[in-house]
Amino acid sequence: MTRMVGNPRIFQGAGVTARLTACTAVLPEIPVPMDSAGVMEEDKMAQFRPFEMEGMPIEEQPMNWKDMVPMPYDKKAVDAYTRTRIILMNGIENNAVLTSHAIERMHPDPEVKKSMALMRRIDSQQQELVNWLNPADQSIIETTLGYEQVAVDLTANLAQNEPDPYVKQTLDFALLEDFDHLYRYSCLYDYIEGGDPEVIVQGKTEVKPGRPTSIEHRHPFDSMRKHYDKDTADIKTKMNYITITAAEQQTMLYYRSHGFMYPDDIARQLYAEIAEIEEQHVTQYGLLGDPNETMLEKLAMMELNEAYLYHSCAETESDPRIKGIWEKFMKMEVTHFNECARLIKKIEGRDIQDLVKADVIEPLVVFEQNKDYVNSVIDGQLDLAPNNMEFMRMRDLPDDWASFGYLRVMNAKGVPSEEIVSKAGPNLAERDQAENIRRVKQEMARRVEKGMAAVPAR
Repeated sequence: MTRMVGNPRIFQGAGVTARLTACTAVLPEIPVPMDSAGVMEEDKMAQFRPFEMEGMPIEEQPMNWKDMVPMPYDKKAVDAYTRTRIILMNGIENNAVLTSHAIERMHPDPEVKKSMALMRRIDSQQQELVNWLNPADQSIIETTLGYEQVAVDLTANLAQNEPDPYVKQTLDFALLEDFDHLYRYSCLYDYIEGGDPEVIVQGKTEVKPGRPTSIEHRHPFDSMRKHYDKDTADIKTKMNYITITAAEQQTMLYYRSHGFMYPDDIARQLYAEIAEIEEQHVTQYGLLGDPNETMLEKLAMMELNEAYLYHSCAETESDPRIKGIWEKFMKMEVTHFNECARLIKKIEGRDIQDLVKADVIEPLVVFEQNKDYVNSVIDGQLDLAPNNMEFMRMRDLPDDWASFGYLRVMNAKGVPSEEIVSKAGPNLAERDQAENIRRVKQEMARRVEKGMAAVPAR
């Protein structure tokens, strides 16, 4: 258990600590019995039961500098999915900090601001610890391949377990784009470091083209999406929404903050190109959330999602040391969630169980191979495009589709994601010549040319 360093009173302003500690203390200790089939308690842990989970008193949560900077993993020995869990949870915590900062600027209640400041400080320390698990000898492009493996296998997992058909379709649509990004970055890895992407993905995720990045560039209006209804949406939908938005946001931020560090022009251009697609993804995913949720409701769901994901990571983590981190941080987030519940009850007069509307959140988010699922989506949806908040075949797009003109402007002087393929070795480069990939590129080129008579460049 991590103890505070220095004067503990600095964490006890205005009685916030006492309330958070008490909130944890009153969690009922409800044992999970065997069911009629004789299932033991540990089998029940495949589910997440937020109202039965043990928390950690807030005064025990702050970390000292030594504990905040752990020993990084060995990039040559780490399991690919341990790396993806670390990348995911870094993004989840980064989103928690950024969202909390945004809400505190808009929420008028001083008590809310103080509670948020305290929880945010812990989230910040968690984010730094998780991110610092990455080793210094893991290059930018190697980390990037990890980010895209997250995008592929996380999105596939969420899509396969998403109860809302529209949200599922939105996930499937972007899945094929992130799948292609993994391929384009693999070509860059081969070009600049002579690296084999299989060393990073370890055969768990295929490396081949998806919907070509060159045809993914769309007018901002075509990133608009319909949102779920906060009163009827399943809790799993809300968790998936928060998870994928945070993950894509972290990917966008990583590419923007690291792509410029390469001296090679094509590397810099490729990071810029794909970072813009990630911005499109963050926009479309962010719009899936109901804007009618209150700020405190959004905060509570975000903290619940953190606990849910840490529990998911702990249940599937193969590294005992890192598994312990996930388990500890889950307890911290349970306490944060309960404080949000207290604030909602006091300020809005609503009970958190009436918002969650479930005692169990399932299934857990699991990193595992999704090759068959991804290939089935490629076979059925490679030529989809968004129009007026729906998805349709490219051949059915109206001639005045706004993205025709936008795509022509963006690709006017060449496309880095196409140029990088010619710099990769033949084993990777020839994969871009697959018949389905060539066909979808040709179809988009035909539609852009046809649409130019109707749509001026914007």
